[in-house]
Amino acid sequence: MEVVAPSLSEKMKNLLVGIFLFVPSTLWAQRSTVFTTAQGAIRGYDPVAYFTEGREVMGKKEIVFDHLGAQWHFASEENLNLFKQDPEKYTPQFGGYCAYGMSRGYKAETQPNAWTIVQGKLYLNYNVDVRSKWSQDMANYIQKAEAHWPTVRADVTVKK
Repeated sequence: MEVVAPSLSEKMKNLLVGIFLFVPSTLWAQRSTVFTTAQGAIRGYDPVAYFTEGREVMGKKEIVFDHLGAQWHFASEENLNLFKQDPEKYTPQFGGYCAYGMSRGYKAETQPNAWTIVQGKLYLNYNVDVRSKWSQDMANYIQKAEAHWPTVRADVTVKK
């Protein structure tokens, strides 16, 4: 029986397969479940401020917390502590992806100024024009988005 040593490309392929098998699948899923940019989740805006100030407020680079594989920035230590106590309350629905886009079955980027709080939950939209359309039938769009989210959540494709 002849033994043939694997080529360098075969060794690399085997190494990569091994790495992918050992990386927890939840880590990969978390990275795609939150809309984030170089500035962080919600483009660096404070998720708590939407609730406490009723407006979008830029977070500070030095007040940051890692949650769901993304960096969340806060305008104050008080807001950071509120978030830490109850992240589910302040984390935007659908990972901060556009609620209207999610109602149609896809992930889309969002803008911090295109937001709405409905029944104590934060929803973001692609822009204020899309938010206007979404607000005409929010209950229906939320229901559709909630139905799509479990399937779309792990999809890494994001519409711009």
